[in-house]
Amino acid sequence: MTTTKFLTEAKKLEIVKYQKPTDRNQLKKEHVAFSGSLRQHPHDSDKIILLADPYSSNTAFYEFRNDDIAFAEKLPNIVNSDGDDVTMVMLWVKKGSIGIRSAAFMVEEILF
Repeated sequence: MTTTKFLTEAKKLEIVKYQKPTDRNQLKKEHVAFSGSLRQHPHDSDKIILLADPYSSNTAFYEFRNDDIAFAEKLPNIVNSDGDDVTMVMLWVKKGSIGIRSAAFMVEEILF
């Protein structure tokens, strides 16, 4: 069985410092939380990529516009069995915003 490695060297990603919401209940009413490892979009500086579960072989990638993110929270880092760690965040994205979700998969023949 071949192991696929999705991680790359972590690079510091500066995101806008979002002001902490004063009313957390209002934040929950108007936004949806997504958690994962944050990356700068490779081609568009106005967007970010969020890797939902960086150590999983079956993970999803989310793409959001920076303007649609109301608040970002740092979560505890996660560590794999080799001792490598990844910084995790929770992004609060405005409801009604357009995001893109992609999932990686192995292309193989399908037997019917």
